[in-house]
Amino acid sequence: MNVTKKVFGYKNNQPVKLYTLKNDQGFQLSCMDYGCIITEMIAPDRNVEMENIVLGFETFEEYENNPHFFGAVVGRFAGRIKEGAFTIEGTDYQLAKNSNGHNLHGGPKGFHSVLWDSKVIESEDEAIVEFTYASPDGEEGFPGNLSMTVRYILKNDSNQLVISYSGKSDQTTLLNVTNHSYFNLSGNFKRTILDHGLTMKSDEYLELDEELLPTGKLVSVEEDPLFDFRSGRNIREASATEHPQTKLAGNGYDHPFLLNTSEQPSIELTDEESGRKLRVETTEPAVVLYTGNGVGGPYSIRGVEAQNYLGLCLETQSPPDSVRHPHFPSSILSAEEEFKSETTYTFVLV
Repeated sequence: MNVTKKVFGYKNNQPVKLYTLKNDQGFQLSCMDYGCIITEMIAPDRNVEMENIVLGFETFEEYENNPHFFGAVVGRFAGRIKEGAFTIEGTDYQLAKNSNGHNLHGGPKGFHSVLWDSKVIESEDEAIVEFTYASPDGEEGFPGNLSMTVRYILKNDSNQLVISYSGKSDQTTLLNVTNHSYFNLSGNFKRTILDHGLTMKSDEYLELDEELLPTGKLVSVEEDPLFDFRSGRNIREASATEHPQTKLAGNGYDHPFLLNTSEQPSIELTDEESGRKLRVETTEPAVVLYTGNGVGGPYSIRGVEAQNYLGLCLETQSPPDSVRHPHFPSSILSAEEEFKSETTYTFVLV
């Protein structure tokens, strides 16, 4: 194992540290203590060509304006909360409205935009970057003093990354966190993700309204084949269909799927041309599949012109706006209860 650290930039006159972890197989992960952002993953293709497989920037300054949350840990609440408002134990709370009148990913000063404390833990078998953050009561409108720990764990004997999350609050609060990396297994963004194949062990997805909020309806994928990934399907089909759900999401997916968590791996993403496959196992009850329908724009990503579908997110989490839908898995964290979550990403060749 090899771990290096350097100063990547400065935030409020504080140094931002970038860590690079590399195992004996050559798999490499870079991440920084600003937003716990994963800036790069280097993985082999079938010809042992080592290339980057996540969207990210080359400079810290580009991350300071990161509207697509590239690589970040988002929270306190991943996803949307309608009108930024919720009620817990009879008390009303109001959050920032940072997305079309709603709260998105914890607000403009959520976990993705703060400096975390960080340290490296090394052993023969794995290397860990541990990030910790104390979110004070009332930060971004959320109740409770919340202590968070996020660990990125790189295994030495396999191309496997484990992300573990834990948290504890002194008041009952909402907590729903995920990593917002955009994967593109073609390597160095040579192609879009439209020809990636995706398999997910999910029998139901959440219907969205025109503001991308869950309506509360759980839809069986047997009734809606375009959302049935149980036997695998290609992403491209959703970009060209007139299906009302994919149209409102920008000609693609931006939908929560309830996972059959007893079936692991829950998710497999494959790029046949490069031979790369990503397997995802998680303790979370759901995943938000976002196919990058809106990441295009007048900017570049490591020298590649930004375009829609350049990467896709697999946001393992609880469902968005769950506080309004009691039949959804809950994201309410009771006072002094410990939150724990783990997602494992294993990179193999087909």
